[in-house]
Amino acid sequence: MRRAARSRPASSTSGASPGPLPDERRAAHTVISLLLDYPTVETAAHRADVEDVVAGLPADVRRPLRAFLDATASVPLRELQAAYVATFDLKRRCSLYLSYYAAGDTRKRGAALVTFVEAFRAAGWETDGSELPDHLPTVLELSARTDGEIAGMVLDAHRDGIEVLRAALETVRSPYAHVVAALVATLPALQSETAARFRDLVAAGPPTELVGLSDLSHLTPFATIPSLTEETRR
Repeated sequence: MRRAARSRPASSTSGASPGPLPDERRAAHTVISLLLDYPTVETAAHRADVEDVVAGLPADVRRPLRAFLDATASVPLRELQAAYVATFDLKRRCSLYLSYYAAGDTRKRGAALVTFVEAFRAAGWETDGSELPDHLPTVLELSARTDGEIAGMVLDAHRDGIEVLRAALETVRSPYAHVVAALVATLPALQSETAARFRDLVAAGPPTELVGLSDLSHLTPFATIPSLTEETRR
């Protein structure tokens, strides 16, 4: 779950950043990306920095993030790591891989991952293979590192999956539900069509046609950036 360097700067785009306060969005998505990634000694060492950033965010984003920080403040790192794996790796409806909600373990997921690869390349990002490009923390780093136009389109296209993730985390009473709630607070209002897809996904769950991992072997995953958190907090 390490963060890896990008090989060239992000290309500029002409669209405006989503939302009225792009700097707050970047700060929020940086923190949310960090908190949704696998907890490590390094990330734990940045807790005070995270709390400083959270304190400056809008109330509807700050409150759920503060709730997560309070809930995990006294949890030993190994326990938090175990809870993370039990939550995100072992529960189908708590996946952090956005294309999984629409495509599941089917042949369609390969094509879905290609669209993520194309989106990242359009933003000027290179790959290094440490994570698949639909990994939610990775997409949020794209949002934090750029003007947010491309990342915003990706998040909007997978908003129903994000809502399923939020609802599933709330159902199992995971403190990570607070982090996803904060993410939702940074996104545009849920549209009626997306809400309908969300209800369908909650009822049915992700598709389950099983395919071999070799079906995805031709894809080169995107990774994240080691210095992102430090640069944003300076």
